[in-house]
Amino acid sequence: MWKTACRKSWSIIYWLPTGIFLSSFYHIEYVSGRSMQPTLNPDSSQWRDIVLFSRFSAPWHQYQRDDIVSLRSPEDPERVLIKRILATEGDTVKTLPPYPDREVVVPKGHAWIEGDEHFLSDDSNRFGAISQSLIQSKFVMILWPMHRFGFLKPGGSQVNVGGQPDRQTLAELKRNEVRRSRVQHAAMPLEA
Repeated sequence: MWKTACRKSWSIIYWLPTGIFLSSFYHIEYVSGRSMQPTLNPDSSQWRDIVLFSRFSAPWHQYQRDDIVSLRSPEDPERVLIKRILATEGDTVKTLPPYPDREVVVPKGHAWIEGDEHFLSDDSNRFGAISQSLIQSKFVMILWPMHRFGFLKPGGSQVNVGGQPDRQTLAELKRNEVRRSRVQHAAMPLEA
């Protein structure tokens, strides 16, 4: 009995640093809602996507356009949002309703975030550019459901293993093109 208890203790001690490392630098989110469709939760099945996020970028605000991020809602700090960065500081964005202005320049230290399905999304078109300090982590990969396990290509579509793109992939590419056409990139980053 003493040997069994000792083995269990050593097992815990052995794996504890791994657990601390993973919980400090990564976290898992359950995606609810349809605002990131078709990239996340692409269909109305019973399975919600479970995704892995990395906290490595958070302290240095190392985010780029098209990154999918998790962030604290600027309207309700208890709520976590998962959105895509459409524009970064200095970029000019052609906004969508209900935002009151037709265009906005993203201020220094801020980002413009949107859901991929903007008709179903609480995002910058509702509350404006968000402070990058609200961003907690950057998307890494889909963990569940297993048939969707893996990484996304830049821009957000699922990695296709050969063959011709299907209708859904072509529609997603068109949506990405339209989304990007609404942003005029800053020639130079904003000065302090």
